[in-house]
Amino acid sequence: MSKVLVAMSGGVDSSVAALLIRKQGFDCAGATMKLFAGADSAENGDSINETLAVAKQIGIPFSVFDFTDAFENTVIRHFVATYNSGATPNPCVECNRHIKFGRFMDAAIDAGFDHIATGHYARIEFVNGKYILKKSSDPSKDQSYVLYSLTQEKLSHTFFPLGGLTKSDVRDVALEHNLICADKPESQDICFIPDGDHAGYIESHGGGKAKHGHIIDTDGKILGEHKGLRRYTVGQRRGLGISAAESLYVRSINPHDNTVVLGTREHVFSKELYAHDVNLIPIDRLDAPLRVAVKIRYRQPEQPATVWQLNDDTLRVEFDSPQRAITNGQAVVLYDGDTVIGGGTIQTCRKPTVVIAGPTRNPPV
Repeated sequence: MSKVLVAMSGGVDSSVAALLIRKQGFDCAGATMKLFAGADSAENGDSINETLAVAKQIGIPFSVFDFTDAFENTVIRHFVATYNSGATPNPCVECNRHIKFGRFMDAAIDAGFDHIATGHYARIEFVNGKYILKKSSDPSKDQSYVLYSLTQEKLSHTFFPLGGLTKSDVRDVALEHNLICADKPESQDICFIPDGDHAGYIESHGGGKAKHGHIIDTDGKILGEHKGLRRYTVGQRRGLGISAAESLYVRSINPHDNTVVLGTREHVFSKELYAHDVNLIPIDRLDAPLRVAVKIRYRQPEQPATVWQLNDDTLRVEFDSPQRAITNGQAVVLYDGDTVIGGGTIQTCRKPTVVIAGPTRNPPV
């Protein structure tokens, strides 16, 4: 009988995942991850005590893994460095890559477990000798976008018990079994920044004090002063503090000269992007252009495109129609129907960048 360690947070999704694994007859245990120093909680703000109580209800052993150092060294440092580079990170992708399906999986296997299970809404199938990552049966909850970094090896040791269920189904199962988390609301915030002040968090976690600089237009004209690059993202319209005859949007964020470039609505559309940190799941490499459906953010509808693999770690994606606010640092994920082909991290979406001459290259701090 396979031994399965379920990653539990005390929320309804991971709790029902553990319940279903146990009901399927696996030798099952639960574990939660302590991810931030000084916080006696697992991700999404769920307390360890609440998670322990759920595990007792289900009737499975429970343990706590302290991954605070690993989380700091991978997820948080990446988050800070990405914002300081003028890009916008996706910490959920990095947490899945390095923590849940990295350190947690390694710890489970070292402890004698054959698989881990999580409360992610996605499916895994084994077809023609390959593990296939597929979308959830519930489109409104599908989380395949943040799982594109999973490899054949990782998928072979993973169960997603909720992949064929809707959120309503999961709530019903929890209520049927009187789980104490059945009505628990979902957290919508970055788990390690519950107050939403990511700029303040970056400054207090090694990112340095934000440097003010110039806000400019696409011709290099100074429009005003920004309060630190980390407070802006591509496509942003509100909170710019600039008066203009027409609506302006953040077109690019340039750490090399500490400028935020604004443009009109058409300036934030692009048909092309490049991506690195490439992972392809059912295939080793794209040997020819491939027609795919593409997501460039978690909640965005898929868009038709063609993808080329330029080298071992670079993809080029060309969309059929221009896309709004393609953002460096975010994930681009490729689909064929319900199947995840793979993805990468968006690195650039337009060339060349605006070049500023004269004193505007050295804005005041």
